[in-house]
Amino acid sequence: EVQLQASGGGLVQPGGSLRLSCAVFGASVGDYDIGWFRQAPGKEREGVSCITANARSWYHKDSVKGRFTISSDNAKNTVYLQMTALKLEDTAVYFCATVTCGFGLRRSSGAPWGQGTQVTVSS
Repeated sequence: EVQLQASGGGLVQPGGSLRLSCAVFGASVGDYDIGWFRQAPGKEREGVSCITANARSWYHKDSVKGRFTISSDNAKNTVYLQMTALKLEDTAVYFCATVTCGFGLRRSSGAPWGQGTQVTVSS
């Protein structure tokens, strides 16, 4: 069974940057579309970004376009979410999961969430 582990969160000031990592275990990053979701306090979990298994296509929700970049590293079996120009509203717990990635992202049926990583944007 594929397992994904998110890491790299932290506390950052508005305008700052962070890079999140999603390590893949039990499979190769080239086997699955992988996406990032986030859940802010009191809000529903939302899809943020995703990358296809062949790394040729990706998606970002409108509010992060131009600020977030998603990439994959086959050698490290890891998907990265590079976040720049962070805003207060980016504060959330971020999760990664296997998805169907296209004009949006949808978590794969039965895909585990795994432990998220907290991103806090605060001055």
